Amino acid sequence: MTDVLLTEDTAGVRLLTLNRPESFNSLNVELKQALISALRDAAADDSVRAVVITGAGKAFCAGQDLKEHVALLEADDPSPLKTVEEHYNPIIRAVTSMPKPVIAAVNGTAAGAGASLAYACDLRVAASNAKFLMAFANVGLSTDSGASWTLPRLIGYGRAMEMLLLAEPVAAEEALRIGMVNRVVGEGEAHGAAMELATRMAAGPTFAYARIKETAQAAAAEGLAEALAVEAGAQAEAGATADHREAVAAFVAKRTPNFTGR
Repeated sequence: MTDVLLTEDTAGVRLLTLNRPESFNSLNVELKQALISALRDAAADDSVRAVVITGAGKAFCAGQDLKEHVALLEADDPSPLKTVEEHYNPIIRAVTSMPKPVIAAVNGTAAGAGASLAYACDLRVAASNAKFLMAFANVGLSTDSGASWTLPRLIGYGRAMEMLLLAEPVAAEEALRIGMVNRVVGEGEAHGAAMELATRMAAGPTFAYARIKETAQAAAAEGLAEALAVEAGAQAEAGATADHREAVAAFVAKRTPNFTGR
């Protein structure tokens, strides 16, 4: 793994740290490619049972690296116009399809694609100094990185459109009030709080978590009949796992279950 993305494993949790603090962890091609690979590796590694994404330094992620973007445009390089399909879409698909929980530890500003990355995660823990900015309109661009799908489902269509069209920052406490984040902790505490939460989930029923993600995403895009069908299939699969049998046995024996993720 390159230095622009740091990887650390602790007690079943894989911590991915965007590591370009001098540019507020803005996403250049190198970091985007590294993040795609790291997310796919985490998905395929059975020893990883939860993932935390955070940023080094003062910011979570400032979104697209505009300096690199402008330089490529001025050189008549077509790659900036392909980055959504080649980089951002695969990143968001990797997060949302991850068969284990993904938690964003938002330690500072999350803007543009950086905010969208946080929205794609299953849970968001924000530091009190964090803020979210949907900055696409400020640079004459539309949404990407799944924001048009994830943000309205977190905070509703009206608030989402306000953020997207007016491009005004939302502070952590307001983000908590409107449901954009799940928890707000003290400045400098987002990483620790997210790791604590991820460690707890890493000891939980990983297969069931994956099915919960599957059913929730299906329900967001389908009608009731289709959602019921997806639920039935997912529940049948979860009911056949060792974790389900262990949980039932532990309930009867009045003890704490020992989940293995299988």
